[in-house]
Amino acid sequence: MSRAFQLSAFGLENLELVERELPPPSPGRVTVRMRAASLNYRDLLMARGHYDPRQAMPLTPLSDGVGEITAVGEGVTRVAVGDRVAGCFAQRWIAGAPTRDRIRDTLGGPLGGMLAEEVDLSADGVVKVPASLTDAEAATLPCAALTAWSALELAGVKTGETVLVQGTGGVSIFALQLAVARGAEVLVTSSSHDKLARAKKLGASFGLNYREDESWGKTIRKRGGVDHVIEVGGAGTLEQSLKAIKPGGCIAVIGILAGGRGAVNLVPVLMNQIRMQGVLVGHRDGFEAMNRAVERVGLKPVIDRVFPFEEAQDAFTYLASGQHFGKVCVQIADS
Repeated sequence: MSRAFQLSAFGLENLELVERELPPPSPGRVTVRMRAASLNYRDLLMARGHYDPRQAMPLTPLSDGVGEITAVGEGVTRVAVGDRVAGCFAQRWIAGAPTRDRIRDTLGGPLGGMLAEEVDLSADGVVKVPASLTDAEAATLPCAALTAWSALELAGVKTGETVLVQGTGGVSIFALQLAVARGAEVLVTSSSHDKLARAKKLGASFGLNYREDESWGKTIRKRGGVDHVIEVGGAGTLEQSLKAIKPGGCIAVIGILAGGRGAVNLVPVLMNQIRMQGVLVGHRDGFEAMNRAVERVGLKPVIDRVFPFEEAQDAFTYLASGQHFGKVCVQIADS
């Protein structure tokens, strides 16, 4: 028997710690004894019923986690017992362009997630993680890091270009670190001067407090604008992003922190030939390429706080508060 957190219904008050027994892995699958997990804003939306109101219950939440393979099913050859792995968000998206079939099965909803002592995963849906990272650090990679990596890849960010990163949450901090590693200049927005100062220590060249300057897009345009925007706000910040972006630039739309629906003025998109690129995490090949880059440049994920397994509900509450800088993690077991 092992323990797992489950949502019996929508609402964090319905997050319960239960015992369950996993059967031996079937052909093509592996059992992973989990060590650490990390939270994404999607996990909070899923728990509240705002992401997919039709999600079947009960659900073990969280898309991101890392652990050690303890058993493999028949026919498994690409990984072995003892490998330290993370689960891929989209379990069947190995490479290439997304299709409905490839992006249908995602961890933390509709599939069961990683907030458990043991999980059963597809052998094709796991990736070995960098040895240079701790368990908690490695647990931040599957969604937040890969989303940032994919956004920069799809946008084609080059050395010497400028990138605007919104906020200092998990994806945004990874985008900052990875863009700096590519030789790009990074600008950051935040509502906290302290967080802006910390972002500059990670390599950002310019910080702007969006609560003190509600027309921050115009301010950035006066500085010359940016080649790329990592858009995590969604409908609530897109208007300012369109003011900040240079003609011919790319806005990578990866989040809806400030709203998912709203009116969009398409005139600047057309007149300035702006490219708007949606980003849905990424595929397994991209995950492995990113891990090689993480090791090559010595990148260290920024973790704000690690909660004990039994305090997972508090981790959700802390994420919802918006106080974090970087990632919020849960330590499930020691190495």
